[in-house]
Amino acid sequence: VGHCHPDIVRAAHEQNQLLNTNSRYLHDNLVDYAERLSKTLPEKLCVFYFLNSGSEANDLALRLARQYTKCEDVIVLDHAYHGHLTSLIDISPYKFRNLEGQKEWVHVAPVPDTYRGLYREDHEDSVTAYANEVKIIIEQAQEKGRKIAAFFAESLPSVGGQIIPPAGYFQKVAEHVHKAGGIFIADEIQVGFGRVGRHFWAFQLQGEDFIPDIVTMGKPIGNGHPIACVATTKEIAEAFAATGVEYFNTFGGNPVSCAIGLAVLDVIEKEHLQAHAMEVGNFLMKLLKEQKTKHPIIGDVRGSGLFIGVDLIK
Repeated sequence: VGHCHPDIVRAAHEQNQLLNTNSRYLHDNLVDYAERLSKTLPEKLCVFYFLNSGSEANDLALRLARQYTKCEDVIVLDHAYHGHLTSLIDISPYKFRNLEGQKEWVHVAPVPDTYRGLYREDHEDSVTAYANEVKIIIEQAQEKGRKIAAFFAESLPSVGGQIIPPAGYFQKVAEHVHKAGGIFIADEIQVGFGRVGRHFWAFQLQGEDFIPDIVTMGKPIGNGHPIACVATTKEIAEAFAATGVEYFNTFGGNPVSCAIGLAVLDVIEKEHLQAHAMEVGNFLMKLLKEQKTKHPIIGDVRGSGLFIGVDLIK
């Protein structure tokens, strides 16, 4: 919402003067913020865990998936990056290829990129073709006696090249993954909170009939202040709680972080930032497309709202 936005600075300052505890001491801000966030999400995503960073959020999402499914294996998209914790380097091809390599429980699916990928714009049904790649991975894993815990993907792959998956891809993937007993995790850490313009969450670009089982949030959630969140269903949260080992995070969801989170949502709403992302994004895309007609090096201009990629080619 902008560098040192006065509303955010004020919210942090006022809350800092009142009470800043760890989250073991319940505080209204925690509940108020969870309620406000829930209004932006589909109804079934109704349980919230607060943390300090996107990496922590994705790590918890992984734990939730494994506890709920009682399985270990994860399918990720090629070139993905999900965070800097050891558990997340393991599911980030962007990182692990230069480090220890791919673990046996990690399966890499091709990025649903209709410009450079396996199946392109001229393909008769790129959505089904890309989703079938995931289906094949599941079948090959099952043949080896392995079981899928989750399909873990950014709603719009960012490090992977600002990719816009074709609408309907996530629905078909979710069908295959659910059938195999796994769940669908949407990483919204870079692309959530109205950035894509048309919707508040990037996964909504896929259509109203698609709802992930877990959504992770970070980066813009606190406008630079360390706060993150995992939203999930009651069933998944109950399976996680059933271990008897509570989830506890000293600073996750503390009153100051939640005051800031609330202020960020206020500013997004008050200043119509989602519509602004759409308007400015469309304007930028139009100008970039004009450049594309002039310069053969620009192969593709793609994006949604203020999530935009320019593909340079030989």
